[in-house]
Amino acid sequence: MSMTHELQATWAASRKSWLESANHPTCDFSLQNLPFGIFSSVSQPEPRVGVALGEMIVDLAALHDAGLLTLSSAAHAGVLRQRVLNGFIALGRETWRSVRIQLSALFARETATLRDAPALRDQVLLRQDQATLHLPLDIPGYTDFYSSKEHATNVGSMFRDPAQALLPNWTEMPIGYNGRASSVVLSGTPVRRPQGQLKLPGSERPVFGPCRKLDFELETAFIIGRGNALGEPVSCAEAEDHIFGMVLLNDWSARDIQQWEYVPLGPFNAKTFATTISPWVVTLDALEPFRVAQPLQSPEPLAYLRHGAAAGVEGAERTEGAPAHAFDIALEARLLPAGAAQPEVISQTNFRYLYWTMAQQLAHHTVSGCNTRVGDLMGSGTISGPTPASSGSLLELSRNGATPLQLAGGTRSFIEDGDAITLAGWCQGAGYRVGFGLCEGEVRPA
Repeated sequence: MSMTHELQATWAASRKSWLESANHPTCDFSLQNLPFGIFSSVSQPEPRVGVALGEMIVDLAALHDAGLLTLSSAAHAGVLRQRVLNGFIALGRETWRSVRIQLSALFARETATLRDAPALRDQVLLRQDQATLHLPLDIPGYTDFYSSKEHATNVGSMFRDPAQALLPNWTEMPIGYNGRASSVVLSGTPVRRPQGQLKLPGSERPVFGPCRKLDFELETAFIIGRGNALGEPVSCAEAEDHIFGMVLLNDWSARDIQQWEYVPLGPFNAKTFATTISPWVVTLDALEPFRVAQPLQSPEPLAYLRHGAAAGVEGAERTEGAPAHAFDIALEARLLPAGAAQPEVISQTNFRYLYWTMAQQLAHHTVSGCNTRVGDLMGSGTISGPTPASSGSLLELSRNGATPLQLAGGTRSFIEDGDAITLAGWCQGAGYRVGFGLCEGEVRPA
């Protein structure tokens, strides 16, 4: 999916808004971004669809009522007043794109329609700090992948012979597991420390109690915008046309519970207690200018995992000849120790390091004939980079507690009660930013 020259001009880096807060070079919500979410306010208590721009939220229902936003059919206007984005997403890519094009024109510095009409502006704009944000999606299913080679190598080296850090299947397919959609929560929701079985060193049997090695995982996730029917796989070539956009994701992990339970079927209670996502969904159109080459894959993937390939067709386009399918998204994790005044940056990495791309993840997920639905959430897995400081979890940063982090608020091997984790992510353009906002959570006692 690549934009035409006309669309690229619509979101050109030089285009500025009359809404000055959107023009700051480090503002996440520039005119080039226009991410979608769900919000409410004191005056409008029913959740509805909005778009983040600068310090404001654009009320799409109010904009439509004012005759300044058109959809493909007047009958579709009701989706703008729904409590989740699923109905809007189901209208399809042309509608998502049309709405962003119309907003880009309305809020461009040279357009007077809203700029010079203060009463009308008051109807369609609300300050973000006066709004309540809501979980933007009804999430039918949640899958988490394990697609960072650096992360998989770091973790495998801790618990196996480093020479066998990656299991034989890891470089052949995107490894993943089906998570628990019911416990996906919005940024800002407190996270309760989980309890479960712990197998302590030297003990014959497990004990039951609170997790002692609570961790974060610095991830992104993509959201399905067009499902596929049962028995009909999505090819790599088609996969991005099935993606609505991306969010930040923190897949909280109870490392000690996981270590005891994961054999033979993988994570269960260690992952089911909470998964936090950011509130604004950034579209692939907004990310388009930031495409970069994905890491070289060796061995060459099977045919159905080659970009541009129809599922199962031998001799299809090879990975190294394909267009770029990674994105230059800077990612950061911050830890605010309990009682501390300021958070500290503990990890800086980048989405571009992921070995397996979103297209490959979706192609593999559906190659068996598995169907997906609008709103399905697909986590990237922990995103770690090539240096120790770019590790995307405390398990890696502290070497499973062997080398605790030295912070102004004290040392940390894992997350303690009262600590807060914040994830941030953004693409930095020339004088503008396409950002995701924040993904935050504070840990409460078991």
